[in-house]
Amino acid sequence: MRRTVFNDDHETFRKTLRAFIEAEVVPHYQEWFDAGLVPREFYAKLADLGLFGIEVPEEYGGAGISSFKYAAIQTEETARAGVGFGGSGVHVALCLPYLLKLGTPEQLEAWMPGFVSGETMFAIAMTEPGTGSDLAGMRTTARLSDDGSHYVLNGAKTFITGGVHADRVIVCARTSAPLETDRRFGISLLVVDTSSEGYTVGRKLDKLGLRTSDTAELAFNDVVVPAENLLGEQDKGFSYLGQNLPQERLSIAYGAYAQAQAAVWFAQKYTQERQVFGQAVASFQNTKFELAACQAKVDAMQAVADRALEALDADELTPAEAASAKLFCTEAAADVIDRCLQLHGGYGYMNEYPIARLYADSRVNRIYGGTSEVMKMIIAKQMGL
Repeated sequence: MRRTVFNDDHETFRKTLRAFIEAEVVPHYQEWFDAGLVPREFYAKLADLGLFGIEVPEEYGGAGISSFKYAAIQTEETARAGVGFGGSGVHVALCLPYLLKLGTPEQLEAWMPGFVSGETMFAIAMTEPGTGSDLAGMRTTARLSDDGSHYVLNGAKTFITGGVHADRVIVCARTSAPLETDRRFGISLLVVDTSSEGYTVGRKLDKLGLRTSDTAELAFNDVVVPAENLLGEQDKGFSYLGQNLPQERLSIAYGAYAQAQAAVWFAQKYTQERQVFGQAVASFQNTKFELAACQAKVDAMQAVADRALEALDADELTPAEAASAKLFCTEAAADVIDRCLQLHGGYGYMNEYPIARLYADSRVNRIYGGTSEVMKMIIAKQMGL
């Protein structure tokens, strides 16, 4: 079936990005994988390519293109090559929407030039030790000074992607006590300069997958945050966090689909080259049936992901639809990638083969952005159950 989600401009961008990955990423990726993060200077190259400014308005140095399709192409191309761009995905896909929706003109004028150039990398800090998905239970506090000039931030965060290299972090903190009728009340978003006194980057966490995406623990000990760094209105942060969830969950769904498609390509290439009992593994009926079944699932995932992508660009993607796309694509991708690894035999368990990395990388898809169980709850609620 002819795919209609991307136009000629998108495909030109794809060719440019693919060439960049082959020249600037693939030759160095093993070194980055071993180090557990990409080098900080790599972000400058992504910025020079224009990746950080696509959705940023022109008055702030960006291209002003209001579309998630370029990000989707980046997801497909990195999966195809079996590589990643470190914490830059959080910088653009997660942080930028909050900045554009909630930032004042003064804040955007101050922050966007560095955002676009890669000089100022952003991360977002929500999760805390012991709270997990229960963001309303966070214990990090930000007390407003008596003169109203600044907040004093105290607490800790964990699982913060991009936390090692970040220059500014959007920190979710409790600025007021919760209400008896609404425990979500009282949370605010503060943009914190990581060079501030009392701000500490703790361990770089040792993850199962996504090895080149730095993930860290953060600690705040009486960190002074200027009041003008409040993003949006005080105490209304929880409602803001929910506004970006459809895009966040679509990005995970799209990533899962792209990983599954890449897994099929890797398995097809490997089984065509691998000889067993005097013939290519791809010549056996079981191999053909397995790859055919996997490709059929990938086709279905692509249809779901593309439809959700069009809905997002049209500002019509609902939370339940995004949850459905994430649930289906991530669960289906897990099956496809596992079956494709099986076709590699023992070599599929070796990290030098991209299928092994895909297997590890994809496992978190069913956890972050809301677990599969949470997605089912959202869908069931939409069904009136």
